[in-house]
Formats: sequence, structure tokens, C-alpha cells
Amino acid sequence: VQLVESGGGLVQPGGSLRLVCAASGSAFSINAMGWYRQPPGRERELVATITGTGSTNYADSVKGRFTISRDNAKNTMYLQMNSLKPEDTAVYYCNVRYSVYGNIVIYWGQGTQVTVSS
Repeated sequence: VQLVESGGGLVQPGGSLRLVCAASGSAFSINAMGWYRQPPGRERELVATITGTGSTNYADSVKGRFTISRDNAKNTMYLQMNSLKPEDTAVYYCNVRYSVYGNIVIYWGQGTQVTVSS
């Protein structure tokens, strides 16, 4: 399984970025997908998740600013990040959960750096 992330970078406060996670290499179906982030010096934390039917869940800190979506046909997930704040600076990781014979198998992307700074 390969998860390829893209879209990170440096942006000014108030700006926007869109992260993309493309999954490939598995014959099994994707159960749920999500974005997590790890700010400098802190533990990894949930940003947002989305199920196969489109149900979403967001961390309180990003509600109203971030939007998670997915294209099931392309096995691709997106995170639209608006009104970015310096505290959103982190390495963002893609998380994909596959259903494999009744079990959940989890994969992580390599991470993409998002830096919000003037």
C-alpha cells in the first residue's frame, strides 16, 4: 500500500492550503480515512476523519475552517484548510483504514509539512 501526500507548504496567517492523500496498491476496500497532525514538540493529534459514506468528524480547533472530503473512485482524500493560524503549523499525516477479511488494517502517509507564518 502506498499513500502519497501533497499540498503542504508555507502560508501566511489567514491563508489557505489543500492537502491531498492518494492511496494505491491494495485490493481491499477503504473503511475510513483521516488527517492527523503533529505540532513541534507535541504528540500527534486528530484533525479530521471521514467514513466511506461521507460522515465527518473534526477536532474542535479546526471546525469551521477545515473541510475533509474524499473521492472514493480515486481512493483520494482532501483537506481544505482555510483561515490558517500559526498554531496549525505541524506535520500533517494521512491515515487510511482498510477492511481486510473483517479486520481493520491501518496505514500512514509519510507526512507533509504545513507552516503558517508571516
